[in-house]
Amino acid sequence: MKLATLNNGKRDGALLVVSRDLSRAVRVTAIAPTLQGALDEWAEMAPQLAAVYEALNAGACPEAFPFDEAACLSPLPRAYQWADGSAYVNHVELVRKARGAEMPDSFWHDPLIYQGGSDSFLAPRGPIVMGSEEWGIDFESEVAIITDDVPMGASPEVAATHVKLLMLVNDVSLRNLIPGELAKGFGFFQSKPSSAFSPVAITPDELGSDWQEGKVHLPLMTHLNGALFGAPNAGVDMTFNFHELVAHAAKTRPLGAGCIIGSGTVSNYDRSAGSSCLAELRMLEIIESGQATTPFLRFGDTVSIAMLDRNGMSLFGTILQRVTQGGASQTS
Repeated sequence: MKLATLNNGKRDGALLVVSRDLSRAVRVTAIAPTLQGALDEWAEMAPQLAAVYEALNAGACPEAFPFDEAACLSPLPRAYQWADGSAYVNHVELVRKARGAEMPDSFWHDPLIYQGGSDSFLAPRGPIVMGSEEWGIDFESEVAIITDDVPMGASPEVAATHVKLLMLVNDVSLRNLIPGELAKGFGFFQSKPSSAFSPVAITPDELGSDWQEGKVHLPLMTHLNGALFGAPNAGVDMTFNFHELVAHAAKTRPLGAGCIIGSGTVSNYDRSAGSSCLAELRMLEIIESGQATTPFLRFGDTVSIAMLDRNGMSLFGTILQRVTQGGASQTS
């Protein structure tokens, strides 16, 4: 099943069911007005939404209309919880190696995760508005999941039953603000602005055999200014799967329906697949030549993020964003 949120001028938008080929959509606000509303009562709502999905794919929804990704908000325009992991530990290892730092062994056994801002997600075709290029604007291409209610202390096996939807995400990062914030010992805030999610969220069964052991076994494609930047496989070199990330997040607290958990920057040891963020490429340049030559994003740059199935069909639609100038430019 594929779901989206139409921008109807209201904060949380209107829930849509979208056809498998992303060509048609139908409003389902009579079942649930918003995606959060559906997630709150998922056991009851999911079968009703699935019935509409089947009818839509069979051409039996006369009220259907052409689906426009540009008319969508992020599937959850705001969420009660957005926690981002760093499941591709080889990426962390690379970043630390570039600055000559050893990586603690615990990073291979205990997931890294931080709590992000979830009150103002960007639309998948909306701009990335920043005050200054000096902040070191970067994209991070990731996969994310959405849960229903997860009990505190859930094991990875139990957590697996609570993963209801998947999305793509551009976790925008401000690289030049990160060191100063982390030096304070209190984590990210200014350096992690609003993220954007794919136009469409899908149920895991849409991936067929490419959803295995809590991982998506397909390349995640990122284009920078229209040129392919990287397409690492999201199922390769993922040290902690989504079931483990959910269990880690729920160790000391329950997770409410609509909780989003990200994978962190998708990264493969096979660097020929390219990267999912500028920082990784810059680190590789430093390791090779002692100096980073690739700049961070500049005003006017565009970033697109998408994933295709094995038949070349877009699964989630495309995140397509342009970096624009606006807002304050202070660095503190």
